[in-house]
Amino acid sequence: MKLLLFLLLFVGLSTLSCEKGAGNFVLKGKVTDITFATGFEGAEIKLYKVPIGTTSELLVESKTLGADGRYNFSFPREKIEKYVIRVSKPNYFPIEETIFYSSLSIAEDNVRDFSTGAKSWVKLRIINNGPVSTDHLRYIKQAGLQGCTECCPNSEQNYYGALDTSIYCINDGNSIYSIYYWIIGTNMQGLKEVTTIPFDTTQILLTY
Repeated sequence: MKLLLFLLLFVGLSTLSCEKGAGNFVLKGKVTDITFATGFEGAEIKLYKVPIGTTSELLVESKTLGADGRYNFSFPREKIEKYVIRVSKPNYFPIEETIFYSSLSIAEDNVRDFSTGAKSWVKLRIINNGPVSTDHLRYIKQAGLQGCTECCPNSEQNYYGALDTSIYCINDGNSIYSIYYWIIGTNMQGLKEVTTIPFDTTQILLTY
């Protein structure tokens, strides 16, 4: 009897020891293509882990999203500082999200939804048809994508004298891009506006 009680106690303690700290995190959600209001089909989603005290990103798992854009990762709970999710697809703005270990729950699913859109471009085609040295063009962006490395500036832009140039600016697909311009010293001014086509370049022509 004593031996049986000892074995039962030993098995119970061993089970508790194994369960302590064990378990998987479940990280799931949906990635949406906001340009076409669909799931982000065909995109690649990758989950990385960053060990404590390092900057190393170790790939946990990589998947290709289906038509509904849903993903599901299940991975062991371990001593990790943070996780990084990256989602990419050609001609779309990439997604990158940092998820700290402390924000994850072992008791329930961790839901993170994301969205992104198609890239498009604007070609600002500016031509001075009868240039003189005193000509002064000023324009400023009124609507369009801001705050990205490929974005054109939001500040006033000034050009003088002869001008025949093309300036390319990135924008969200199916979105408005506009500039307001002045020819200083004249009554010529106005708004130039287009809706940019996903994956393509749309021209704004300004002649003076």
